[in-house]
Amino acid sequence: MGEVDPAFIQAIDQRPKLKPTNPVEDEIPIIDLSVLSSSHGDTKQLVSEIGHACQKWGFFQVVNHGIPLELFKKIEEVGKRFFELPIEEKKKVKRDMVNALGYHDGEHTKNVRDWKEVFDFLVEDRTMVPASHEPDDTELRTLTNQWPQYPPEFREVCQEYTRAVEKLAYKLLGLIALSLDQPENKFNDFFKDNQTSLVRFNHYPPCPFPHLALGVGRHKDAGALTILAQDDVGGLEVRRKSDGEWIPVTPTPNAYIINVGDMVQVWSNDKYESVEHRVVVNSEKERFSIPFFFFPAHHVMVKPLEELLNDENPAKYREYNWGKFFATRNRSDFKKLEVENIQIHHFRL
Repeated sequence: MGEVDPAFIQAIDQRPKLKPTNPVEDEIPIIDLSVLSSSHGDTKQLVSEIGHACQKWGFFQVVNHGIPLELFKKIEEVGKRFFELPIEEKKKVKRDMVNALGYHDGEHTKNVRDWKEVFDFLVEDRTMVPASHEPDDTELRTLTNQWPQYPPEFREVCQEYTRAVEKLAYKLLGLIALSLDQPENKFNDFFKDNQTSLVRFNHYPPCPFPHLALGVGRHKDAGALTILAQDDVGGLEVRRKSDGEWIPVTPTPNAYIINVGDMVQVWSNDKYESVEHRVVVNSEKERFSIPFFFFPAHHVMVKPLEELLNDENPAKYREYNWGKFFATRNRSDFKKLEVENIQIHHFRL
């Protein structure tokens, strides 16, 4: 075969590039919720956007959500002040095998790649959960918040913030229900009386070897929704469903990042998927984030919505009890026992 004419190669290189017929989205959607605060707003378009985001990404950001920026600044400030305390002071509210709430510095974490410290507290201040993961054990135990003495306004600010985010969670859950052609209040009763929702402060210090560590390893969230507030440093990455690539989530001022959890995946019978995500660390800057995990009461049974099932779309999961699922997921949380981490695929039919 003879040599190719260089002029032909140049002509090929200068041809206009054709756009793909199905371009890949590079950013998770940003959805404006301002219509919810308007007395004349039409939510049909909003519900459509929410449904599309849940189906294509499992993630989206919301703006004009109704939570004042000043309130986020308040809780961010008290969180930072808590993490700045001496380690001896923080360990006064350290979680243990009896109480899984409070401060945790990763001391017992076998996965040395996780690079963070956390503080967890319940939305309801105290709640009931199964005493063990054993199916025949009906005993319940009480989970109770541990509140630090400093900063002195810590508890008050946390509870004020939680009430505001919980309202947003119900609004979003209602929009998701509508996007599945269900009544807006379809899921609300699952979160009444002893809901197990919790809020977490995440502090990621600067990491001297970011190529060897993760702030949080790849995982999916087990509950219904996660509502994440984060600073402007960034680091959250979402595994894009279309091609499996890890896509960084660009911080948007005064926005919340929302992702649907395993529970919505089961309720929707796989129409909406809980998507893997992770957090990468920064070698120069600390990062601070506050996720709200929307969990139902321990007695709730989770299964695909009967209204969505038919001969062409049979149930893909058998029902499971949230409290036992929660207990099973957390039984190895402190000592990291050598047990398989339960996932919803264990209930797949």
